[in-house]
Amino acid sequence: MTKTRQAYTGHFYRDPHTTIDSYDTKNWITRAANFVVMASHAKENAILTRTAEYQNDEYFILLPEDTAAIISSNGNEIKSNGDSLLIAPPGDSQIKMLNGGWVYRIFSKNAKDLIEIAPNHQAWDNVTDVAELIDWPAPVDGFKLRHYPLQDYIRTDTTMRLFRTCNLMVNIFLPSTAPRDIHKLSPHAHPDYEQGSLAVHGAYIHHLRYPWTPDLAQWREDEHIVASAPSLCIIPPNVIHTSQAVGEKGMRLVDIFAPPRTDFSLRPGLVCNEKEYPLPDNINA
Repeated sequence: MTKTRQAYTGHFYRDPHTTIDSYDTKNWITRAANFVVMASHAKENAILTRTAEYQNDEYFILLPEDTAAIISSNGNEIKSNGDSLLIAPPGDSQIKMLNGGWVYRIFSKNAKDLIEIAPNHQAWDNVTDVAELIDWPAPVDGFKLRHYPLQDYIRTDTTMRLFRTCNLMVNIFLPSTAPRDIHKLSPHAHPDYEQGSLAVHGAYIHHLRYPWTPDLAQWREDEHIVASAPSLCIIPPNVIHTSQAVGEKGMRLVDIFAPPRTDFSLRPGLVCNEKEYPLPDNINA
């Protein structure tokens, strides 16, 4: 058994930014094996763009509740007052900021221009423990700009709000209303995919336990990573983990998976936009 990789955390609130553009937008870029996250702190009237030269598949745009913007692509335009998730189609797209704030964009590893400049990109050069990124079927109504106001997706039976594209999945949890009960944590592990835990408000402790191998020299101590927002913790396969919200209220966490999780996708009604994105034939229930 090979040594389990160590988790990686990008602390965007304190780490040096990766790039800065002509609008003075600061960008923090962090990659995993199959996805890359770009956290941007932008000013009013700033424009954030992606061009067809680099963007050949869909990507997520997450606007926190205090960030308003106009998003456009292929002649379509959507205004959002924030607390929204959007899916931008392949090709050209842009985000015009109506006020200042944070914007989070989540791409597949096909965004090679971003992968290559991520400060942690070399850590994934020879990774072999993650499932291959294979696109699922195209949306039934074709690729287009999609808008999901998150207040429209609140359920009483779960705190999860799952959305997927052809090769990405996000779980946008409902805001926490209190610190997490330390007697009701949920330690678990995933066999062949990474999890990105993106904190967009509040503070979390990511508790991690690494599996033992026959070689004692490869054992790792447990980790308890304190990560305030905004930050991203990337958890490797087989690492037992659970995240503990430690603020008083309003903590917000987003989990990221690539490719989409089959177990969640096979639970009818759990993925909010499942009617738009068909399952592959080989995993239909």
